[in-house]
Amino acid sequence: MAAENEATEINPLDEKQMETIISNALKAIEETQNLKEFQEVKKLHFGETSAVALASKAIGKLPGSDRAAAGKNLGKARAAIQTALNEKQVILEAANEARVLAEETVDITAPTERALSGARHPLETLMDDISDYFVSLGWDIAEGPELEHEWFNFDALNFDIDHPARQMQDTFYIDGTTVGGTDPADGHLVMRTHTSPVQARTMLQRNVPIYVACPGKVFRSDELDATHTPVFHQVEGLAVDKGLTMAHLKGVLDHFAKAMFGPEAKTRLRPSFFPFTEPSAEMDLWFPQKKGGAGWIEWGGCGMVNPNVLRACGIDPEEYSGFAFGMGIERTLMLRHSIADMHDIVEGDQRFSLQFGTNGKGN
Repeated sequence: MAAENEATEINPLDEKQMETIISNALKAIEETQNLKEFQEVKKLHFGETSAVALASKAIGKLPGSDRAAAGKNLGKARAAIQTALNEKQVILEAANEARVLAEETVDITAPTERALSGARHPLETLMDDISDYFVSLGWDIAEGPELEHEWFNFDALNFDIDHPARQMQDTFYIDGTTVGGTDPADGHLVMRTHTSPVQARTMLQRNVPIYVACPGKVFRSDELDATHTPVFHQVEGLAVDKGLTMAHLKGVLDHFAKAMFGPEAKTRLRPSFFPFTEPSAEMDLWFPQKKGGAGWIEWGGCGMVNPNVLRACGIDPEEYSGFAFGMGIERTLMLRHSIADMHDIVEGDQRFSLQFGTNGKGN
């Protein structure tokens, strides 16, 4: 159409030609279906190369006596086309708005797939619960490095130079050198095999009396199977004061068992041996929810702090005594929730954690 306009001479004095221009424009505007087409039609019939634009240029070439009549014809055409464009634009914009509203409407009642809420790992939650319990007794929570000096991990705890626990098949040695040594400065770094080094550090750093619980991660060269993992968690307790006995230890263990497993839980002690306690005992738990019926289950180890350990940490065993105990947090979690396989705890499947609630407080 633009090419036709340029090729055809426009005479604004020719009323019939001007009527045709109006008619063609109005028809094109009427047939426009959307705003994109509307813009194209507007440019074609009312733009710089349209027939009305060419007619406007032609007026300048007419004699002065003819310009008034030509201007009247052009004004009529402009007014008709402009009015049609304005009316059509209002209609198309309203239709477009209605279409957008219909297409983008959100049905807030429609069911949707919601993203799963995150959940804390039950081990972390259990460690927090254990910490809260000991804080409620008035005890402190102590922490120490996971990469530990051999002296704190073994020597300070009365492990002999040739003790089997020092061998590399049980302990991760970081520097790869030979084990043992009588001078702490000659010792080596290990991934701590228990949280007992925290107890040694605490006795060296604090004044007596001492009442601390030490939850944390430990490392041993075990294969991952249903009941073992090379990286696991322990909580150990240490009390050092005047006049402490095995009776105090038994009372703390019984109260702790009730806090973890319910009012019917209790503990019993069986004679055993650990380098850092004397006397030492294996600790059994009376577990009412035991599979197959209530019964005793091994839960951890305990005893009175060995005088050699007290001396190594600068405490006079003639004036003070102490007791210590430790148990695995994974084992506690498995007993509390009847978890049969360690893989479920360590493999990181969120479906496992979600069983305990999104806030990690499932019991």
